[in-house]
Amino acid sequence: MARGELRIYLGAAPGVGKTYAMLEEAHRRAERGADVVVALVETHGRKHTTAMIGDLEVLPRREITYRGVAFTEMDLPAVLARRPELAVVDELAHTNVPGSGHAKRWADVRELLDAGIDVLTTVNVQHLESLNDVVARITGVEQRETVPDAVVRAAEQVELVDMTPEALRRRMAHGNIYQPEKIDAALGNYFRTGNLTALRELALLWLADKVEDQLDRYRADHDIDATWETRERVVVALAGGPEGDTLIRRAARIAARTKGADLMAVHVTRNDGLAGADPAVLARQRVLAESLGGTYHQVSGADVSRALLEFARGVNATQIVLGASSRGRFAQLLTAGVGNSTTALSGSIDVHLVTHERAGQGRRRERMPAALSRGRRIAGFATTLLGLPLLTAVLSAVPDPPLVNDILLFLAGVVGVALIGGLWPALLAAVAGSLLLNWFFTPPYGRFTIAQGQNLLALAIFVVVAVAVSLVVDTAARKTRQAAQASAEAQTLAAVAGGVLRGQRPLVALLDRLRETFALQSVALLENGAMVAAVGGPVCTDPAGADVVVTADDGLLVLLKGHTLEASDRRIVEAFAAQAAVALRQERLAAEAATAKPLAEANKLRTALLAAVSHDLRTPLASAKASLAGLRSAEVEFDEEDRAELLATADESLDRLDRLVANLLDMSRLQSGALGVTRISVGAEEVVPRALDDLGPEGRGVSVRVPDDLPLLETDPGLLERVLVNVIANALRYSPPDRPPMVTGSSHGDTVELRIIDHGPGIPEDRWDDVFLPFQRLGDRDNHNGVGLGLALSRGLAEAMGGTLTPEETPGGGLTMILALPASA
Repeated sequence: MARGELRIYLGAAPGVGKTYAMLEEAHRRAERGADVVVALVETHGRKHTTAMIGDLEVLPRREITYRGVAFTEMDLPAVLARRPELAVVDELAHTNVPGSGHAKRWADVRELLDAGIDVLTTVNVQHLESLNDVVARITGVEQRETVPDAVVRAAEQVELVDMTPEALRRRMAHGNIYQPEKIDAALGNYFRTGNLTALRELALLWLADKVEDQLDRYRADHDIDATWETRERVVVALAGGPEGDTLIRRAARIAARTKGADLMAVHVTRNDGLAGADPAVLARQRVLAESLGGTYHQVSGADVSRALLEFARGVNATQIVLGASSRGRFAQLLTAGVGNSTTALSGSIDVHLVTHERAGQGRRRERMPAALSRGRRIAGFATTLLGLPLLTAVLSAVPDPPLVNDILLFLAGVVGVALIGGLWPALLAAVAGSLLLNWFFTPPYGRFTIAQGQNLLALAIFVVVAVAVSLVVDTAARKTRQAAQASAEAQTLAAVAGGVLRGQRPLVALLDRLRETFALQSVALLENGAMVAAVGGPVCTDPAGADVVVTADDGLLVLLKGHTLEASDRRIVEAFAAQAAVALRQERLAAEAATAKPLAEANKLRTALLAAVSHDLRTPLASAKASLAGLRSAEVEFDEEDRAELLATADESLDRLDRLVANLLDMSRLQSGALGVTRISVGAEEVVPRALDDLGPEGRGVSVRVPDDLPLLETDPGLLERVLVNVIANALRYSPPDRPPMVTGSSHGDTVELRIIDHGPGIPEDRWDDVFLPFQRLGDRDNHNGVGLGLALSRGLAEAMGGTLTPEETPGGGLTMILALPASA
């Protein structure tokens, strides 16, 4: 059975028309003869969406009771039993009520697809798992319902339903999205123009990435290697020289000309792993590329040009930036060079050859160390000076030896000298051997002349072979030494990097590992002459007094005290000096972030406070004002019952306003540390009834079971009353009508516990701490029932009185708040 196809309608925010577009497609499919059913559609009371369902077949929902509350969900077994060709399932990221079979609706959809049923569904960008934290930072609202990106990316079709922020706000203002009482708060909070613009950009970029993935798969499936210029991608090739900084900045300017262009810096290393660029220079250039918004890559290949082009084609690059050749003119005549080779093979990829200060000046090669030690070179020369005369004497004692045998024996001697002393002793042995062969063993003897042409050829071959063997032996020895050096450098870098990663302070850990690795007395990092960090002692703060000075970055110097370093060791120090600059920058960014965090929290609190004041203060004020304005109006005559109702509305609104203002003031006092607490001995049986009286008629239904012999509380009775009012009001809000909350009291040693028990829907244990966060209401999808300060304020007041406020699950379902306070002595 073929798997069903999934089509997702993606939107930047609620109200852009995802459900409407989905239903339009369902009607089109039905008109073409497809068997279509509406498995679940959330209209949210929007009349246009409700009307769009029309004559489509709607399957009844399944009713599930959870903790005494009835919920409706999609009836998955009914849809599977009905087996339509196409099922319409709204809100893919929805979390199902426990007992639904699957925890998430996207799992229900996956089961429908496995059954061969096509599915139309919707999702907002804020529900994508990878963007959840980004949306939370933008909007200040954390989305609890998410769907894995892989689920959405696996869809056969993802269609963006787009709308400008201005048009969406107009829809909101006209009442086409939310109910009238929610419009003001929504426009002032989540639906601000800046928020909607950012969410829209996120949706467009996410969809663009998915389209790019589809394009990459298509190109791979159809073996398409040609560059398709769907997006500008600029690749800059780094050779490890100082000109790389110029190339990176030039490439960044090229990429900046096109919105959304990618910048990628790449360094190609030889695949033998022996000859490479200066790691310190590459480290600095990597930091530069990343600071300009690019990425750094390193690939390996025998041919630099081909490896570079393979990388560029692999990332679908459109442009390559190369530096003009640093080789001299004679060298350029002998070989084409990387720039010319890359240009010739680039095909449709544009290649920019950028000039720089070192262009055409020839490569500055460092003096290579000898392949073999000085002792072995001396031994090689000694073997030449002593061995060849000895070999000549031995061969001269043999009567009339063939010239071929003489040449082979001398060649063996040259090879032996090459193995012992390397290139130069071997070259001396080759020249000396050819002269000895000419003088002693080639007619006419005793003269540097050759009578026979074949002997001349034999001697020439001897010299060529001897020189070639000498070069091969020397090269092998040099490569061996380079490999050993590269291995030692790699081990050193790995050891230092491991120490840095395990340290809590990367900069200090890096400097300390550097000091230990090279057995130094001290290592110091100076910035513009001022010491930033140092390890060991005595610390050197003057570059003139340091044994080694390494430049880490502009204005940053690493001073080493203890002894001088070899050239190979200095390269390692330069590499980690560049990392020291990065570590210093990271430490400063972390310090700035730590400093900014309290400011951000305070700003977040102010923003939430303003949002709360903009709506929750306005609502009771508007109700009271409207009631009093009606009573004062001379145009309308009210009977006594209407007047009493208006007065009651005004009184209730003002009471609500009074509680809200009191909560706000108390919260501000708590956060500023200015809240005064006066503890006295008081009985719980005195405070609980007063709290219930403050709650009005609703408080009369609360059951109270506080023993008369309960110990007295050592607390502030006024603050305790405030805590009880807030907690009991919260319990009343979520309790079913037939099961009102209960307040019980008990003593445990020197602590008295008051339990406020409700039998409402309850809260998962992993969310208990969230209910005490200010300015949010856990599980609410509206914000017209208060600012969410009650429990946050209650916990703060309880702790100010020396007590605690903790949640606990009610047996049989619900939530119990335990208020623990110290008993009076």
